[in-house]
This record gives sequence, C-alpha cells and structure tokens, in this order.
Amino acid sequence: MTRLYIDADACPVTREALTVARAQGVPCIIAGNSTQNLERCIRATDPREPRDPAHPDHGFWVDTIQVGVGADSADFAIVSAITPADVVVTQDIGLADIVLGRGARAIGVRGRVYNPLTIDSMMFIRHEEKKDRRAGRRTKGPAAFTQEDRERFSRNLSQLLREARQGQ
Repeated sequence: MTRLYIDADACPVTREALTVARAQGVPCIIAGNSTQNLERCIRATDPREPRDPAHPDHGFWVDTIQVGVGADSADFAIVSAITPADVVVTQDIGLADIVLGRGARAIGVRGRVYNPLTIDSMMFIRHEEKKDRRAGRRTKGPAAFTQEDRERFSRNLSQLLREARQGQ
C-alpha cells in the first residue's frame, strides 16, 4: 500500500529515490512540471504500470505526473493523491508540512526526515527568511550538495520506507 512520491521540481536525488524504491519493491510516482524530462531517471526495464492492475500497490513500478508550469502544481498533484501510508521526497518545507498534516511521511533531499513536532518551527524560519529577502536583505543559501548528502538520503529513505510499510 505504501507508495513513494517524488517532487521532481529541482530534485537532485531522483535516481537515488528510484534505486531505494526498486530495492524495496515500492511503487513510485514522479511529479514535476511540463518543462522537465521526468523520464530521464527511469530505466528501460522499469515497469511503467502496475504489473497486476487489480493490485497496483504490490511490487515496484514507476509512473509520472506531468503538471503545468504553475508555482506549486506538482505539490498540489502530490497532495491530492497521497494516503497516510505514503512517503514523499521534497525539499519544499511547505509541501512537507501538508504531507505530515495528511498523516503521510516526508523526507528532504539531504536526508532530513521531516517531523510533525518540528515542522512548525521550520515553517516559521522559512517565513522569516522570506520576509528578509523581500526587505532586500540577503539570507544564506544552502551549502553545496555532496555525496555524503546523497548517501544520508538513501539510508534515511530506506529506513522511512521500511517504517511506512510496517505501519500499514
């Protein structure tokens, strides 16, 4: 029943997420705007639809959801489809907040598992930084993305998917 959703808008770990999903046999849905090539990380051997249409959540397969170029189109597509058993990969704290509010799990691209107990403070910090940028002040950007970030992401996603599948 667990599915993995990837918010592909500017996602640097799509390949890693698909690798983890393949290894655990978790269906995967990649959502992104129409300017992206969502097929780039999908292997030719990946099933493009459920192997057994009567049981679409059994075994790995991958699908894509192409949305318009609107600011949060991929986010809305994900939110409308998730269930509490699902896991979402996103670097958007706002989307992570909504996902947690719907009872699902979320993980950031650097491997941070979003937590319902701390998401409010993360949203507050995001809001304050946005106010500073609007006022013309500069805020510190993220550190360079590293191989260690990729490895932490894969490790934590693997654990999160196992927990999600056990919690069904």
